[in-house]
Amino acid sequence: MSKNVSQLAKRQGIDHTIFQELVIGEDSQSKAQRKELAKNFLIGEAVVHGTASFYDFIDGENANKEAYVCNGSSCLCANTQSNVIDKLTKEFGTSEIGHVTCLGRCAENSAFQINGENFSGNDIEKLTEIIEDTKRSSTISLANNYHVGCSLVEPILTAEIPDITKYYSLFNQLSTENSPQTLLDNISDSGLRGRGGAGFPTGFKWKSCRDAKGDEKYIVCNADEGDAGAYSDRYLLEQRPHAVMFGMLMAGYLAGAKVGVLYIRDEYPAAIAETERAISEFEALSLNFTDDFTFRFKIVRGAGAYICGEETALLRSIEGQRPVVSVRPPFPTQSGLFGCPTVLNNVETFASIHWILNGNVEKYHAIGNGKSTGSKLVSLDSSFKHPGIYEVAMGSSLEAVFDLAGGYAKPLKALHIGGPLGGLVPIDKVKSLTVDFESFANEGFLLGHASVIGLPEQTKMIEYIEHLFEFTAAESCGKCYPCKLGAVRGQEMVQNAISGEKNIDAELLDDLLETMQLGSLCALGGGVPLPIQNILQYFADEISPYLTKTSLAKELTHE
Repeated sequence: MSKNVSQLAKRQGIDHTIFQELVIGEDSQSKAQRKELAKNFLIGEAVVHGTASFYDFIDGENANKEAYVCNGSSCLCANTQSNVIDKLTKEFGTSEIGHVTCLGRCAENSAFQINGENFSGNDIEKLTEIIEDTKRSSTISLANNYHVGCSLVEPILTAEIPDITKYYSLFNQLSTENSPQTLLDNISDSGLRGRGGAGFPTGFKWKSCRDAKGDEKYIVCNADEGDAGAYSDRYLLEQRPHAVMFGMLMAGYLAGAKVGVLYIRDEYPAAIAETERAISEFEALSLNFTDDFTFRFKIVRGAGAYICGEETALLRSIEGQRPVVSVRPPFPTQSGLFGCPTVLNNVETFASIHWILNGNVEKYHAIGNGKSTGSKLVSLDSSFKHPGIYEVAMGSSLEAVFDLAGGYAKPLKALHIGGPLGGLVPIDKVKSLTVDFESFANEGFLLGHASVIGLPEQTKMIEYIEHLFEFTAAESCGKCYPCKLGAVRGQEMVQNAISGEKNIDAELLDDLLETMQLGSLCALGGGVPLPIQNILQYFADEISPYLTKTSLAKELTHE
């Protein structure tokens, strides 16, 4: 991270950033435009080029394609994309088809994008009609192509918001009748922990930002939901954007920030459109703002980089730097966006705040196991009879959650839970898991975002390992060698084994995975070894034909 670039970016403010000029600028790929950007921001042209060249949708091989095919893990396991590719190729030609991971259409699969709008399921059979419709209209349809269920007596995240004015009146009430410290204590007492996967105590994070010195502070919502199989953020931003925004508003009031930034991935066009509409509705309200506190929202569109789901990379992205992971400390609450104290939370975390502060602190804490409290959204893909978003109490039996969805739609050998960095759970281990951070950790897995992808019985686990290494190699920010080089070398090892050229040295693979776990700066390189290790443990008979037991020392000496 360059502090100088951060400060230069701060001069222009959040409403005019290098990154957004590159994302939405009509002439952002021209040398003249980039030279002008460098001049305006008082930085070198190489800095602008360095930023642009990082993103798949700006300068990458997938920039400016007519159609995109989802190559996420769920669509891969569902084996739907060859048909999608064939039909799109006949219409557009091979050179005009890009790929994207993922479109959040895991409930239906067969996912693709045309003219900035997402489609899935049987839509590919109506391709000619879709192409004509998207040419005629710039309106993005809000597709409800999944089930929404709730096992709670009183819904929290899935509750409808019939009256926006009444919904936001709670802010006036809370800010008038309570001190910020009391409200911060309430959030801490509820036990709310970050829902993005890390599970960090929310009240502690907000208090840390409040206590940090700084005249300027920010609230940032991490809506860069890139984990394949996860679409709970998509659901909240498309269906409950005001729940997310209320949480950000309260965070701003309690931490002392006046600007809330929603970093929404470009792959979710409907989420961006619905959030823009919600911001307009918010601005039309008359809230109890004072000279000391006002609050406004700003949307920043992503540009096709999975690593921006990591908090420090996301902040660097907004500033217009290459979104590489930063070493911590300092943490964002001390030095975040533009070097200012920043609260950065996941979509689902913010969406929980209204219910908690509406007199439900003790109720929220009573749900769960005492350490993981409240409710959790679980994303189920097309491997279930009724795929969709299900809100359940923390601590719920995983089997009970699957029963809500009608059980499995086809024979499965395993479930990949928590995104590409989550655990690979054999079907016979499901009965021992509950939906909370502790249960998954104790069993050697990871709850993460609580996305669930089913691996059919015919899935070849060696090919799935290759898929995981390939994903990590493609999405690594490149800052640390264990991730950047480790993923590539891992992919090469597996490819050689699949082709029959050379089996994988088991000791060498173990050493590689350990190096990635211990040496990577963030959860991308450090997390992908977990599902691979799960496969090696639980599917040893299937993987053993691809392994050799040659001594690592002997192998290295030979080389």
